Amino acid sequence: MPLVDIEVIEGVFDEGQKAQMIQKVTDAMVEVEGENMRSVTWVRLKEVRSGQWGIGGNTPSASDIKAMAAG
Repeated sequence: MPLVDIEVIEGVFDEGQKAQMIQKVTDAMVEVEGENMRSVTWVRLKEVRSGQWGIGGNTPSASDIKAMAAG
């Protein structure tokens, strides 16, 4: 039974985007492991509070990430 964890910054993604992540990751795993494993493929999405994680020594906020995504 595969278990995939996804960690994102809280407040960056809406409920629809999070559901889409879970569905697409599940589909990708099933593509590798076979359709019979779909019902036992777990995907957990965990949100980390803004400012509680870092990249390259910086702690970007949810608004920083949204601004990057907007281009």
